[in-house]
Amino acid sequence: MLNIMKSGETEFQFDRGHVKAILLDMLIASMDTSASAIDWILSELLRQPNIVKKLQKESEEKIGMKRMVEELDLEKMEYLNMVIKESLRLHPVAPLLIPHQSIEDCTIDGYFIPKKSRILVNTYAIGHDPKVWPNNPDEFIPERFMGSSIDLRGHDFELLPFGSGRRSCPGLQLGLIMIRLIVAQLVHCFDWELPHGMLPNDLDMGEEFGLVTSRAKHLMAIPTYRLSCN
Repeated sequence: MLNIMKSGETEFQFDRGHVKAILLDMLIASMDTSASAIDWILSELLRQPNIVKKLQKESEEKIGMKRMVEELDLEKMEYLNMVIKESLRLHPVAPLLIPHQSIEDCTIDGYFIPKKSRILVNTYAIGHDPKVWPNNPDEFIPERFMGSSIDLRGHDFELLPFGSGRRSCPGLQLGLIMIRLIVAQLVHCFDWELPHGMLPNDLDMGEEFGLVTSRAKHLMAIPTYRLSCN
């Protein structure tokens, strides 16, 4: 980008401001979102050790205890996918997605939306709506996705952590792979416990709202290596 800027050969203006804006988009949209998603997943797992045991049992059966998780293993791990869906339902890292703009006048459910209106989709409210999720929507229950066809790639409007349609997150596939692989590695390779004798119910789950909704306080946990390989 710096070479493009210095060349001055672009058909449009391209200066340091554009370089900084692109880098900011890359940092916020890729690194920060994935890191926050993993943070929330681990937080929920630390609150429910029984779910960790189910994940570890799945990885022991599918992978064994002599190697780490590889990307090709992820498709075998059905319970891991349910855990990630449930966490992204409860804790969407971009709760209002990215602002959209209506390209023409339209009416939806009796509401008139003028052309060029700024539209925000409250995916956080959808994920906590008892009409959409009638079975204790504020609780972390991965089993709610057992046998369910609901996916998080934008086809089902009940679950839209990455948006939907042509304006959905372009990093969806990479982000999902990274989140699944990192969480699988952390759970498969380590046992986890809270520090200083803290009980699972004592874990502060406060949120800090922003473009990316992260934990209000840093998550602290103690890992113990559990694999039998060297």
